[in-house]
Amino acid sequence: MGEFDYIRWVRTQTVGNDRVRIGIGDDCAVLTPKHRETLITTDMLLDGRHFRLAEVGPVRVGRKALAVNLSDIAAMGGRPTTAVVSLGLPRHGANAIAEGVFQGMHALAEEFGVAIVGGDTNTWDGPFVISITLLGEPGPVGPILRSGAEVGDWLLVTGTLGGSIQRKHFDFTPRVREGLLLQDLCRPHAMIDLSDGLAGDVGHIAEESGHGFVLFADRIPISDAAHALNDGRALDHALSDGEDFELAFAVTPAEGQRLLDTQPLANVRLAWIGLCVPEAGLYLEQDGARRPLPATGFRHDFT
Repeated sequence: MGEFDYIRWVRTQTVGNDRVRIGIGDDCAVLTPKHRETLITTDMLLDGRHFRLAEVGPVRVGRKALAVNLSDIAAMGGRPTTAVVSLGLPRHGANAIAEGVFQGMHALAEEFGVAIVGGDTNTWDGPFVISITLLGEPGPVGPILRSGAEVGDWLLVTGTLGGSIQRKHFDFTPRVREGLLLQDLCRPHAMIDLSDGLAGDVGHIAEESGHGFVLFADRIPISDAAHALNDGRALDHALSDGEDFELAFAVTPAEGQRLLDTQPLANVRLAWIGLCVPEAGLYLEQDGARRPLPATGFRHDFT
């Protein structure tokens, strides 16, 4: 199966939605967005850097590649709509990889109502590369930014944190539905998805909002995967491992308390883990003492 055969096959497998006037088949897709504002995000994943294709297989890689983009839309409180996908396929085994990757993406796209409307495919002598650009529309309160946290806000988080090394980052469910539902229940001042580690990502909210945050060590929900590492560093894993893809968001104390009391997200527990403070920076409160907390987590090195 060559490039154009693959495109024809993908075209027969995809369905559009009411925002897609022209999908795969022309030089450009034609969209008819229902909002004046459009959310756009993109992520590139590289074999040998973000995954090992031979170990996890193309279906899980395809699913994750779309899921990390969906998580970005969730972080803005948005609703995903359409995606374009670019593949750099190794010459050996390209057909099987391309089909498997599409299967992984397709299942998740259908679950979240995303239309795959185009992209590009190439083969080369290097490892597998996938890049997805995802478009979406804002939720009921508009785009939720990192910069809106206010002094006194509570910081809440969905789910549990740490232990991504156990490969749970390949099978996570993006918190799109949760991000939308929260807007029916409260008015998040700021929100972010936890892709690079709790400490580093909350540091982004602090920096963009011009305030600081204190994290409460005894309130941080640590995942079973982090405890299963059994290395005595479960809290460190929750703070720094990254790729949890949960939502951290700032709300007023009154709204935060109501969310904790009602726990309105089906099968996803909310925890109060921090407080927005006037002093710039990030701090950890543990055993009655407060200390500066480095913004640890995953970072790409440019050298």
